[in-house]
Amino acid sequence: MHKYITRRILQFIPMLFFITVIVFGLAKAAPGDVLSGEKLDPNIPHEVYEMRREALGLNDPIPVQYWNWLSSVATGDFGTSMQYSGRPVIDLINARIMNTIYLSLFALAVTLAVAIPIGIYSAQKKYSLFDYGATTFAFLGLATPNFFAGLIAIYIFAFTLGWFPAQGSTTTVGLTGIELFLDKLKHLVLPGFTLGLASTAAYMRYMRTEILEVKGSDFIRTAQAKGLSNQSVLYKHTLRNALIPIITLLGLEFGTLLSGAIITERVFNYPGIGTLFINAIQNRDYPVIMAINLILAVTILAGNLLADIFYAIVDPRIRYD
Repeated sequence: MHKYITRRILQFIPMLFFITVIVFGLAKAAPGDVLSGEKLDPNIPHEVYEMRREALGLNDPIPVQYWNWLSSVATGDFGTSMQYSGRPVIDLINARIMNTIYLSLFALAVTLAVAIPIGIYSAQKKYSLFDYGATTFAFLGLATPNFFAGLIAIYIFAFTLGWFPAQGSTTTVGLTGIELFLDKLKHLVLPGFTLGLASTAAYMRYMRTEILEVKGSDFIRTAQAKGLSNQSVLYKHTLRNALIPIITLLGLEFGTLLSGAIITERVFNYPGIGTLFINAIQNRDYPVIMAINLILAVTILAGNLLADIFYAIVDPRIRYD
């Protein structure tokens, strides 16, 4: 296992290199930069912007710009934001990333708490009214875009019923202790359920399908022939084996949720890295764009490694040479 983990980590190095090339190349392929466009002050001479562009290194050859950026990233320096008056990019991300992590963890908790029990019960009550209802919900959840589900949630639960706030992460400043926790939790409900909707629908179907497949296996029939109770067969044999592909998918889910939070945060005006990312795109703040893209890529790569590790833990038959 240790040798396998070491090999996988070493494989990250060339993968990360190609990711940095892609991230930098896409940023440079976009037209213009933060010092061009309609938002510039027409009263400021063009020569001033050219001098600033030269000072920022935007006129350097592309390979030189890439090497300078990569050298800085290797030391943990993602550069300075052009939109936020030269603030370090890492400070902007640190100020918001915990909000996105809280949102993703909440969405993941909702997914697991809802999808697994419903998937199990649907498999146990195959072709029942409950099963048909769960299947309909799953198809609707998979077919509904996050932004549309978010707008519906805001209209019903924020504007019509007034149960939850429609935007932000806190109601007011100065809250501490349990009041701050409950206030943040209240602001997480609508974006969290919206972000986790598609995952919940997908995992319901995965769980139902896997349980039905495992229930038809020979070792399940053997366990039943030994006289084990239905509950024992379900939780000690069926569920353990049905969870193997689910655990594998969970390793990738956190990175997926982080990237999916970009649209959800925008809909709910939630102050996370998703909102920061959209604002950076609108203002052509490429240091911020490249930093967030790189962080998301690393998160997904780490999720792949965790998925393999969890797979071996859940299924002891898995061995890595």
